[in-house]
Amino acid sequence: MRISYAAVPRKFRVAAVILGIAAVGTGVVAVAAHDGTANAAAAAPTVVCPSVSDKLPAVPAAAQAEVTRNLTLLATQITEANNRLASTQGQGGPNFANNAILGPLKDKRVSTIDRIAIAIGRHAAKPTGLDALAPCTLSTGGSPSSTTSSATTTSAAGVPTVNCPSVQDKLPAVPAAAQAGVTAELANLAKEIAEANNRLVTSQGQGGPNFVANAILGPLKDKRVAVLDRIAIDIGRVTGAKPTGLDALAPCTLTP
Repeated sequence: MRISYAAVPRKFRVAAVILGIAAVGTGVVAVAAHDGTANAAAAAPTVVCPSVSDKLPAVPAAAQAEVTRNLTLLATQITEANNRLASTQGQGGPNFANNAILGPLKDKRVSTIDRIAIAIGRHAAKPTGLDALAPCTLSTGGSPSSTTSSATTTSAAGVPTVNCPSVQDKLPAVPAAAQAGVTAELANLAKEIAEANNRLVTSQGQGGPNFVANAILGPLKDKRVAVLDRIAIDIGRVTGAKPTGLDALAPCTLTP
């Protein structure tokens, strides 16, 4: 049986209105709490992989270029995995990261590390046991993202990346006695780029228009200046002629 609203006594109509406002208010609070929870989402985990460059034997000069390329590729793979972690938060089940990110990353690292061993093996004894360095784990100690997981999912594809001048092909001939030090520093350059790319993902929306230049590109340049100087020192110790002008390779830009 339908009851006409007009037939309801006024005091009950007032009570109903008050209850309605309270109900709506509760709904608003609930929505606000939900949004707050989203904005306070935990930081995206980051990939932690064993270092490779410091586990290699002395790299023959003839294998240096190929080894450097593959060390750089290892850093790129970590950057890509970290970007994927940031852009897929909340997707899949409890094993999503292992199955969709860490598993494929391990396979890529196995192939890349094997190419490093083969490159060395063409000119010296092929190193063994490097495949133990392929598996990576997750660390949740990274910088918190300033965006919600959903915002990261929709915008991660448009995050710019760091574009730095190549260094290895700008070096003079590297003496065998300086090879290990130079190789380690080239790997440091690749690692610094990977870290900067990850910071670009996790800091979206932070700061003003100069945030990236001041908080990411500036510190990256300073780090690269120090590494490039160490490379020049390593070469100069052996040849007696420290290469100059490498600091011009320190500044990096962004590629959309």
